[in-house]
Amino acid sequence: MASTRRPEEQRAAVTVGIRTGDIRGSDHRALQAAVEYVAGLGGGTVTIGPGRYLMRNALTLRDNVQVSGVPGRTILVACDGVEARLALDGDCNERQITLADPGGFRVGDGVAILDDRMGGGFGVTTATLLSQLDPATFRISAPLYLDYMVSLKARARLVFPVIGGWRIRDAAVQGLTIDGNRAKALRLDGCRGGGIYLFECQNVAIRDCVVRDCSGDGIAFQVSDDVTVADCACEHNASLGLHPGSGSQRPVVRGNRSVGNGGDGLFVCWRVKHGLFEQNEISANKGYGISIGHKDTDNLFRGNAITGNGKAGVLFRDESEPMGAHRNVFEVNTILDNGAAETPRARAAIMVLGHTHDLVFRGNKIGSSKSGAHAGIVRGKHVRGLAVTGNQFLRVKHEVIAGR
Repeated sequence: MASTRRPEEQRAAVTVGIRTGDIRGSDHRALQAAVEYVAGLGGGTVTIGPGRYLMRNALTLRDNVQVSGVPGRTILVACDGVEARLALDGDCNERQITLADPGGFRVGDGVAILDDRMGGGFGVTTATLLSQLDPATFRISAPLYLDYMVSLKARARLVFPVIGGWRIRDAAVQGLTIDGNRAKALRLDGCRGGGIYLFECQNVAIRDCVVRDCSGDGIAFQVSDDVTVADCACEHNASLGLHPGSGSQRPVVRGNRSVGNGGDGLFVCWRVKHGLFEQNEISANKGYGISIGHKDTDNLFRGNAITGNGKAGVLFRDESEPMGAHRNVFEVNTILDNGAAETPRARAAIMVLGHTHDLVFRGNKIGSSKSGAHAGIVRGKHVRGLAVTGNQFLRVKHEVIAGR
C-alpha cells in the first residue's frame, strides 16, 4: 500500500554574509532585508554567517522567522551613541522631531526620545527615523508617547536594542553574539531596550546567545508571554543581566549565565507569574543575585547557582500584601558567598521583606563557603507562611532571623 504521509513542508531559508550568502552586507540593513524577505513568504529561517555586523538600528524580529548565527563568530555590534537636543518641543502623538544638531543622525537609525522628566522606563519613546523632511527634521515610525519639552532638555539619542521584537510571535534567535559597545554606546534601560529586547511578544525563544558589554540590560522582555531564554550568557552589561518584567507570563529561563553585570543578575520585575527559572549561574554581579517583588507570584526557582553577588543572593522586595511576591518556591539552589558589598551585620544570603506570604525554601545550600555570613534568611516582620525545610546552612550566625 502506498504511503499517505505528506512530505515535510519546506519553508524559506536565506543566508546572509559579509562576502558570501544570498544577501551580502556588513550592517543591520542586510540582516533586516533577509528577515523581511523570509517573513513575507510566511516564515522560515535566516542564517547569518561569521563576522562583525555594525548596527545603527535593531535587527527587528518577525512572526515565524528563526534567526541563527555561528556561535561565537556571528557578532552584532552596537554603533557609537550620539545625542542631540530637540530644537522644538516634542508633543505627545507627534510623528516627527526637530534636532538642534542633526549631524550624527541618518534615515534608518534607531532612536530614543526623552527629557529630564521622562528619562527612563516606559516614559521614553523609541522609534526609527523614517525620512528627513528638512536638514533638522525627521519623520519617526511611532508617535511620541508623551510630551518632551525643550525646557526640560528634551533630546534624541542614537540608541536601540541590538535585537528587538515588538508584538511578534512564534519567532526564535540562536547562536548570535551581541557586542553592546558599552564604552561608546548610550544607555537605554530595560523597559525599552536591552542587548536583546522583546515587547508584547508571544512564544519567542532566545537560545545559545551571548550578550555582553551593553550600556543597559543584557536580555529584557516586557509584557511577553511564553518566552524561553536558554543556554545564553549575559556578561559585563552595565545594568541588569536578565530582566523579565511587566506582566510576562510563563517564562522559562534555563541554563543561562548572568555574570559580572553592573546591577542584579536576574531582576524579576512586575507581575511575572508561573515562571520556571532553573539551572542558571548567577554570579559576581554588583547588585542582588535575584530580585523579585511586585505581584511576581507562583514561580519556581530550581537548581540555580547564585554566588558571589555584591548584595544578597535573593531579595524579596518590600511590597504591601496585595502587591507581594507570594507562593514562590526555591528548591535545590546554591546560594553562597553573596553580600560582600554590604556591612558584615547586613550580610545575608536571602532577604524576605514586605508582606510576602507562602514562600517555600526547600533543599537549598545557603550561606558562605569560607567566611561566615550574618544570616541565612532575614525574615521581615510581616512575612507569613514561610516554609524552610531540608536546607543546608553553611557558616551563618543565624539560619533564620527576624528583620524589619
